[in-house]
Amino acid sequence: MGANSSREDLELSDSDAEQYEEQSEQEEEKDGEEDYQDAKERSSERRPKTPSSLDQVEAKLKALKLKYPSSTPNPNIKNAVKLYLHIGGNTPIAKWVVSDKITSYSFAKTSRINVNDDEEEDDEDNEEGEDSWWVLKVSSKIRVKVSTGMQLKTFGDQCRVDFVDKGVWAMKFFSNEDYKGFVTKFQECLFENTYGVEATEENKVKVYGKDFIGWVKPEAADDSMWEDADESFSKSPGEETPVRMNQDLREEFEEAANGGIQSLALGALDNSFLVGDSGIQVVKNFAHGIHGKGVYVNFDGGNRRSGSSLVHSTPKKALLMKAETNMLLMSPMNDGKPHAAGLHQLDIETGKIVTEWKFMKDGTDIAMRDVANDSKGAQLDPSGSTFLGLDDNRLCRWDMRDRKGMVQDLANASTPVLNWAQGHQFSRGTNFQSFATTGDGSIVVGSLDGKIRLYSINSMRQAKTAFPGLGSPITHVDVTFDGKWILGTTDTYLILVCTLFTDKDGKTKTGFTGRMGNRISAPRLLKLNPLDSHLAGANNKFRNAQFSWVTENGKQERHLVATVGKFSVIWNFLQVKNGSHECYRHQEGLKSCYCYKIVLKDDSIVDSRFMHEKFAVTDSPEAPLVIATPMKVSSFSISSRR
Repeated sequence: MGANSSREDLELSDSDAEQYEEQSEQEEEKDGEEDYQDAKERSSERRPKTPSSLDQVEAKLKALKLKYPSSTPNPNIKNAVKLYLHIGGNTPIAKWVVSDKITSYSFAKTSRINVNDDEEEDDEDNEEGEDSWWVLKVSSKIRVKVSTGMQLKTFGDQCRVDFVDKGVWAMKFFSNEDYKGFVTKFQECLFENTYGVEATEENKVKVYGKDFIGWVKPEAADDSMWEDADESFSKSPGEETPVRMNQDLREEFEEAANGGIQSLALGALDNSFLVGDSGIQVVKNFAHGIHGKGVYVNFDGGNRRSGSSLVHSTPKKALLMKAETNMLLMSPMNDGKPHAAGLHQLDIETGKIVTEWKFMKDGTDIAMRDVANDSKGAQLDPSGSTFLGLDDNRLCRWDMRDRKGMVQDLANASTPVLNWAQGHQFSRGTNFQSFATTGDGSIVVGSLDGKIRLYSINSMRQAKTAFPGLGSPITHVDVTFDGKWILGTTDTYLILVCTLFTDKDGKTKTGFTGRMGNRISAPRLLKLNPLDSHLAGANNKFRNAQFSWVTENGKQERHLVATVGKFSVIWNFLQVKNGSHECYRHQEGLKSCYCYKIVLKDDSIVDSRFMHEKFAVTDSPEAPLVIATPMKVSSFSISSRR
């Protein structure tokens, strides 16, 4: 299937909504006028010709609970809002309808979400319970835990918020004061639900640290580094093609794969590789994407030891090495957990598994969660013999040579052991989840608690900088070649962090090389708008967000891509960094970018990655995007709009 822009046109257009609402109001007012007149006539028939007072007549009519013509909110309703519901999904008949012309919202602390109306009042007694949290209640139709999963989007200029709760809703407030009051209370409840403490200034400092207070008060943060980066990007000496803000995605190739694809290993040279259930399919790299060569390497063939576990567990990670002539394949020990006790080395030129490696430290078998190349371009090094490993509480470098620097005798070794060349085993739970390297070999690590740590090329023991995160687990991280930008993936949003700061001598550095102190910019968030989030499905989460691929100083990554279910979502990097971008106007809190393009596939997407920049063509500012589903692989070009 083809590519679509984000469906911002399906967002609530106030003119359309007001037109629909006015039509509804006119019908209701007409009915109300008729009921009002009928009631007055019936009342006059039953009552004396001369009523005792007009007030008595009005009181009696109000007691009948008739519809009265009115277009202003009841001043007696606390937290009054207008509630809209989006219907029609992404079909041509999609529209907003008025769900409640006037209703009210409230925030309540409870230990239950799915309760019926009779139980709701009892929840207030749980307010001080240890396992209670804040929920948002609107009318009798919405009762949702305050979380990032609501995908709340603010529209300050319209005094409106949109969010998801088993559907897509919009609330419109009757004054700017009411709107700001809601947003402030929502943020306070979100903070408390996330961190388990009240959203006081003291607690915010405890959670984030005084150096990162700009992450909760973006208006006080220094955005100058973002703007400076915009300038340096546009003046980059490595630019060969101009940045085009209006770009289209054009599908170039789509073909079936030999087996259930589990991961992609894109090459910067002639070939890329699709790792499947039973083997590896070799594909050819072209300027418009990847295309099959008809070469397939089976896992159960070649000179492989009979006891290999590879045939029993499909590799979930493939790492190219030695000028892309070798591949390391990492298979999880147990279903559902990524940890592996070792890996297999595949000689791509012969198509054979040449050995199985074991992870071991001080004579004890250990497991690894993830592996990565020493640096962004390390897979192109023909002499490379080391790579990085990550476990929940370990960060290390493995060496395939023996301790004397000689290549091990693989033929005589029962199971060769990788040498722990460098690293640190942390005593306390760091809960590392993912890591990535810069062009010079600096390391960024994302953790379950949301922290993002930066390690220099000289030490894995202590992070130079530790960003606090925003409370959501970091499931994947990536970093630009120059180390200036970090992209963290959480289930419900992406977080883009600028590592640049000015030291006391006035020099610009990154957080990999020096301690940033309090000179830290606020991050920016990349989100789906509530409608797209709802269409992606409640159980679908952001995965594997990454930058486009460059391996040369002076070149700047141009796009960001992530997968959500059947969606591949692409952002323009320069647009995200632009502080005056239209997405950021009238927003409350951290700047969130909703301008993206979506590629929708028929099946859940395994991975989406940009090819190496060398495959960019003259009419495109970006190398092709490769999207893999379990049974198909597609290539898209980002071309200028004509």
